[in-house]
Amino acid sequence: MPRQFADDDSDDHEESWDDSDQDYDSFDDDDDEPTVLCPYCRREIHEDSVRCPYCERYISREDVPAERKPWWILVGTGVGLYAVWRWLHG
Repeated sequence: MPRQFADDDSDDHEESWDDSDQDYDSFDDDDDEPTVLCPYCRREIHEDSVRCPYCERYISREDVPAERKPWWILVGTGVGLYAVWRWLHG
């Protein structure tokens, strides 16, 4: 015959927590990803980081986005193309 409980607050049917059943590795707070020191601010960052999250500097020159060309290169190219166009149609 199954055991019946009179009310739900009874201590007779509480389950005990068995610590040996838990896998504590899945709750590990430490990141197992390798870290390196930022060459600029010397804080630990992830090894695969492109940019430091603390000082926001790029780790290597290859990761730096391309900068805009100087204004004089753009103006010189425009003047040169205009001169070629005038020479061909002049």
